[in-house]
Amino acid sequence: MEYPIPDSIKDIIGKRDYVKDTIGMSDSEVICFDDMVLKIEKEGEESDNEHRILQWLQGKIPVPEIIVSEKKNGFSYLLMTRIYGVMACDEFYLQHPKELIHLLVEGLKIIWTVDISNCPYNNDLDNKLRLAEYRVKNNLCTDDVEPDTYGENGFKDSKELFNWLASNKPEERLVFSHGDYCLPNVFIKNGGISGFIDLGRAGTADKWQDIALCVRSIEHNFGMNKGYIKQFFEELNIEPNWEKVRYYILLDELF
Repeated sequence: MEYPIPDSIKDIIGKRDYVKDTIGMSDSEVICFDDMVLKIEKEGEESDNEHRILQWLQGKIPVPEIIVSEKKNGFSYLLMTRIYGVMACDEFYLQHPKELIHLLVEGLKIIWTVDISNCPYNNDLDNKLRLAEYRVKNNLCTDDVEPDTYGENGFKDSKELFNWLASNKPEERLVFSHGDYCLPNVFIKNGGISGFIDLGRAGTADKWQDIALCVRSIEHNFGMNKGYIKQFFEELNIEPNWEKVRYYILLDELF
């Protein structure tokens, strides 16, 4: 392990065997034990929110339970129980896309049942744009973006993209949102949803935040023309709003 682990966590993990997660796209380090997961990342608003949201979600939807939450030397350490099952990007489900789409829809329905009346984090567009503006001004935006986001058929740079997003905010209808609803963050066991991970961007937001990033995941894995996007919206019982899908995908480019 490359980080100085706090004693409160060392006392629990001891010298257990572990593997490091290599699937996630975040800057955090995720260390997986048989029954626990240790997530280490730079301290910040997103990491603070994940600790707070996980605590708040206990008993509401299936998410990890916090064992130890600690901050030390500018880093956030979160030791939590492990969600059992396989990621939605498991090879079995990639080979059975209709079953996968059905489960992704079920996952969204579970998340959206959460009562937001006392949700501890508001992650609506005003807040997202505040965070995005900071990232743009401090050159923190990733280069890992969709091929047509920048360049001849896209925006000149992240600043121009941010200005467009700030000037074209769609109407919002707030629900509880995962914030990063893509295949590696959804777990499946015994043919059903077993849990959700990576909730640092969770909070109250428009449901199209989750829909858009899920559509992007489906497109990346199966393309747009095989009927799976159609199945997705039919099972959600929602008419596609492609303007909102595009908006929230573009917004995610700044994170």
